[in-house]
Amino acid sequence: MSKINCLVVDDEEPARRLIENYINRLPNLHLVGKCANPLSAIEVMQEHQVDLMFLDIQMPELTGVEFLKTMTTRPLVIFTTAYKEYALEGYELDVVDYLLKPFRFERFVQAVHKAMHILKPKVGAAVNLAGDGPAEKQESKDYLLVKSDFKVYRIFFRDIQYIESMKEYVAYHTPEGRTLSLGSLKSLEEELPADQFIRIHKSYIVSKAKVSALDGNQVQVGNQKLPIGSSYRKAVIEALF
Repeated sequence: MSKINCLVVDDEEPARRLIENYINRLPNLHLVGKCANPLSAIEVMQEHQVDLMFLDIQMPELTGVEFLKTMTTRPLVIFTTAYKEYALEGYELDVVDYLLKPFRFERFVQAVHKAMHILKPKVGAAVNLAGDGPAEKQESKDYLLVKSDFKVYRIFFRDIQYIESMKEYVAYHTPEGRTLSLGSLKSLEEELPADQFIRIHKSYIVSKAKVSALDGNQVQVGNQKLPIGSSYRKAVIEALF
């Protein structure tokens, strides 16, 4: 099983040691380097593939935010900082998570899990939290992690009625309302379980369980009638009716 290659960038030695200890407790993680500044990190990244970087923000000469903005291609990043005021900028830079020092091992694991969902094809197994035996096979995920309004929401498959494309955004419609996030239906179509969801139109994916009726070239989902695209009609009829 491939491991996630990790790099720690922090100007404080105690912080580097703590994160190293946490990394060593998780069998799916592999530490390729610890750096006190971004310039040293660049050297490590030239010699090793880095999948996940634990990056401090407030560092002399070059901050973590400034360092991140210099990268044309970059690994997944988890910010580690004592300054909560940088959280908003972190999400604007599309970091995986934001760990506020001092953080406990359980919170560290939560952040790593988020990265693992993104790197799922590489990892293929769950983190063993105890770190004292082989990692167990990852259970099937029954939710999506969705970034919206500078927060990360857990949206369960069972709650999704339909998903609507809105140019560069997608809207997740649930009984609680609408959640808007950057994304595309194409990538979601590959991520969502095919036994639970179906593409019915270039602008809509619906939950099969939430479709209550067929009305001409439309399907009824809750109180909404959604169009069926002509190129999708045959597959929709066969799958649902």
